[in-house]
Amino acid sequence: MSKAVAVVVMGVSGCGKSGLGAALANAQGWPFLEGDSLHPPANIARMQAGQPLTDADRAPWLADIETWMSDRLRDGHSVVVACSALRRSYRDGLRRAGAVRFVYLQVPRDELDRRMRAREHFMPPSLLDSQLATLEPPTADEAALILPPAAPGELLAQTRQWLATGESAAG
Repeated sequence: MSKAVAVVVMGVSGCGKSGLGAALANAQGWPFLEGDSLHPPANIARMQAGQPLTDADRAPWLADIETWMSDRLRDGHSVVVACSALRRSYRDGLRRAGAVRFVYLQVPRDELDRRMRAREHFMPPSLLDSQLATLEPPTADEAALILPPAAPGELLAQTRQWLATGESAAG
């Protein structure tokens, strides 16, 4: 792609957004934003307490991510962001930044639970079901790459190929 693009690696907690996002950013030579780093302390405290975030809780956080992407895209810099982007309305808001493409990591619930229990993170495994209930997977009209579980290197290769070919439909 010749035009600057923001690639949002999305999905529920534990799907591998951060790993793929960081690897993609490194491979492409683009800046990477771990979306969780922009959560306000109140959101983190809610999640640590086992309380799911509401749309109102997420709105300022998503606006901050949209602004971060928009600022860089406006300057001609492509970026990669790890962000759950669970609802279509959240993704629509993120698209206001400019050329935004989504990579959705589909992972079975049992595997998500296993991964969440094996890591140190402010999002407790008890919130997995609330995330899955909130999730609205991307539809065909959203120009998203949908990736089933695979080895990290394979996920990276598929994503880079998708970006290189400029495909806009679900893969």
